[in-house]
Amino acid sequence: MRIRSALTAFALASGALVAPGFGVLTSASDAFAATKISHATATSMFRTAGVTWTSSGGCSNRNNPTCTSFDQLNLATAQGAQTLKRASGCALNITGGTETGHASGTYSHWNGYKLDFGKTSCVTNYVKNTFTYIGPRGDGAAQYKSGSGNIYADEGNHWDVLYYNCGGC
Repeated sequence: MRIRSALTAFALASGALVAPGFGVLTSASDAFAATKISHATATSMFRTAGVTWTSSGGCSNRNNPTCTSFDQLNLATAQGAQTLKRASGCALNITGGTETGHASGTYSHWNGYKLDFGKTSCVTNYVKNTFTYIGPRGDGAAQYKSGSGNIYADEGNHWDVLYYNCGGC
């Protein structure tokens, strides 16, 4: 929440607009633009919430598919991970972020809308018992929709989560 407070203070000082969930806006047309954050900001947010992350390559280079990067992650996506951790009470480990190597598209990892979480029985039980099953994705992954509209896809060894918003942060 410190980030949102800092954005609000900046906005008030600069005359910019502030929209809940979107951060600082320079114009009304920016209302649907996602607020991007750095890897350092995301890791700080995750650390504070008790969310961990791992990288098969032990790195955070966005252009290396064996790294786990949070550069250009949407603020709402980072907040969504915090919300999931808080609401589920489960250990939460991120295994995929904005690094190259994931499927492309508007609502993709690269564009900051998705995170991959290691699959645990706690997270799986929480998703399946809390969210609504909405059928298989095109690749066959079972999908569950949260009350806020975010989509959790079971990709076998991990959860691929599409965050349209922060999940009620």
